[in-house]
Amino acid sequence: MASIFTMIINGDLPARFVWKDDECVAFLSINPMAPGHVLVVPRHEVEHWIDLDPDLLTHLTGVCQTIGAALEGGFQPIKVGMMIAGLEVPHAHIHLVPIRDVHDLDFDHADMDPDPADLDAAAATIRVQLREMGRPEVFDPEPS
Repeated sequence: MASIFTMIINGDLPARFVWKDDECVAFLSINPMAPGHVLVVPRHEVEHWIDLDPDLLTHLTGVCQTIGAALEGGFQPIKVGMMIAGLEVPHAHIHLVPIRDVHDLDFDHADMDPDPADLDAAAATIRVQLREMGRPEVFDPEPS
């Protein structure tokens, strides 16, 4: 059975995408630890990050750097945290979270019922930053 992320990538489930390329996508977490919490997910379903092809892992971390810069510009955190946990969905993915403290990377603090308008605003902020960076991979459901 396909993972929930594969269903999202295939368009079977909705998501607030901010990035799409041939190898990966990035979309907002539905249970953000902070505004702007993004998941970077390879299109090819691999359960554990240590099993990713090294070139794909390199690509994913490059995408994380780019989106991380967009998060810095859009949310002005102290840092952008990057975490690979992999316990919640059996499909490799990287969490990017604007943080002010290490405790901001605690899943116990995730918002289990975020306001959809807040998620939309966070996605729009990230897309604006990516467009300003000249990134063609920015995914905008309503291009301007």
